Amino acid sequence: MKRTVVPIGPFHPILEEPLRFELHVEGEHVVDADVRISHNHRGMEKMCEGLSYDQIPFLLARVCGICSASHPMAFCNALEDLCGCEVPPRAQYIRTLICELERLHSHLLWVGLAGHFIGYNTVYMWAWKYREPILDLFEKVSGSRNHYENHRVGGVRRDIPDEVFPAIRKTLDELEPKAEMLLGAVIDDPVIHARTKGVGVLRNVDAVAYGVTGPTARGSGVNQDIRDTEPYAAYDKVDWKVVVQPEGDVFAKAAVRLLENFESIKIIRQCLDQIEPGPICADVRELPEGEGIGHAEAPRGETFHYVRSDGTNRPVRYKVRAPTFVNVPSFKANVIGAELADAMLIVAAMDPCYSCTQRMSLIRDDTRQQSVITHDELLQLSWAKTERIRRQC
Repeated sequence: MKRTVVPIGPFHPILEEPLRFELHVEGEHVVDADVRISHNHRGMEKMCEGLSYDQIPFLLARVCGICSASHPMAFCNALEDLCGCEVPPRAQYIRTLICELERLHSHLLWVGLAGHFIGYNTVYMWAWKYREPILDLFEKVSGSRNHYENHRVGGVRRDIPDEVFPAIRKTLDELEPKAEMLLGAVIDDPVIHARTKGVGVLRNVDAVAYGVTGPTARGSGVNQDIRDTEPYAAYDKVDWKVVVQPEGDVFAKAAVRLLENFESIKIIRQCLDQIEPGPICADVRELPEGEGIGHAEAPRGETFHYVRSDGTNRPVRYKVRAPTFVNVPSFKANVIGAELADAMLIVAAMDPCYSCTQRMSLIRDDTRQQSVITHDELLQLSWAKTERIRRQC
């Protein structure tokens, strides 16, 4: 049978950000695939090196609009690892509460988009309607519906007044039965089963080999969650469980996210019950020379931040590794053999954030242990091309 290449992206109506997939198909079945990332480079790591440590969280909140708490959380964990400061208990609970509200917001957004991709626009409208009160809560506790910007080194910037707690409880009480209804709709619908069960299976061995994280990993039977294995904030003070499904298909990834909604609600309620009056930030005046690493379990998986300090108020080097960067390559492991009509559903099951995959490329010859083209040589090639075009104009 003749093989055809179906290109998707880097600009495509179904892609919210630039990414390129090349699907090699024979008839209606995918026999090979290629993924090309890094079509946009915002230079956020380099920009962080020009900002003070107190300014950086405002930029990191914009690495991803859905992970506005997770990236600043990992950054704060990295600097607190570097300086060894103790975060006040009230700040730990506030951090946990905001991160779990964000998880609810992200998972409901994903459920809505997943419904849209398979043609269930009613699920799409339901899920996004139920997500709105969560965004309203963010506005009450931080002043903004999307970029919350409440994390800072040593604690949080703003306290959550006790009079807001009843509003949070009321929203959770109203959301829980609706989350149960969404879960029931997915579990009981035979059409959803037909479209998602056995589709895009990422085997446990492949999930481990690709190093995937978050619901993509837990949907393949990998019991991995930074909140559990390396707890931060108040996650070691509340009772909750890691949700794992062994099947590895699209249905399993959906089940993980839908069940995690109930764990997030449980965590937030415990935070409201256990939080006590007290300071919301430690007094961190100077940072020593050295290196710090920080993790956070974003809705899509583990985000990792590295910072190197020379003792000034700005980092010498800053590095961000977002979960999508390790999740997207696994697409090649679970799309081959699938039908073409299921390809974008398999992509969506990863809940990818393409802007989080920004990278510069470096060509390296591992046999000679040296770079074939260095960063400076790539820069020179770019300048030379600009000069050629300028002369032709």
